[in-house]
Amino acid sequence: MRPVILIVMGVTSTGKTTIGELLAERLGAPFAEGDRYHPEANIAKMSAGTPLNDEDRWPWLDAIAADIARWDAQDQSAVVTCSALKRSYRDRLRAASDGVRFVFLDGDEELIAGRMAERKHHFMPTSLLKSQLATLERPEGEPDVITVGVGRTPEQIVDDVMATLEAE
Repeated sequence: MRPVILIVMGVTSTGKTTIGELLAERLGAPFAEGDRYHPEANIAKMSAGTPLNDEDRWPWLDAIAADIARWDAQDQSAVVTCSALKRSYRDRLRAASDGVRFVFLDGDEELIAGRMAERKHHFMPTSLLKSQLATLERPEGEPDVITVGVGRTPEQIVDDVMATLEAE
């Protein structure tokens, strides 16, 4: 399989980190948690229950894109998490490498809200789920997107993603 840079995307609490770490392990690739790219001002804003706007997100996306370009230049596979809620955000990340593939973790609001309520020690309050769902531009019909439902085990989700990648 050729090097691939997987961006595990979706709204909060869909399991991006869990799936991303498992995919990175299966690929033998580095893993990067997208939340770590946020400047402190973004984290403070979200912690206070205020949704981010595009102006808040551009520097965050550019920081992720810089690592994507670095991995691409090294001809290296990698996995990074990023909500990538809008097509314009995904296009910005796609511009960093021809090897970008998105893994869209899709689930209904009730399931995601339940997961969110169970999380401990995360800066994102449950009140922001509705704003994320309202902002989400589903990646239907976009190139290089693998959509998987989050109602299954992480291992089943990763098996499906790997099967899709290996079939290409």
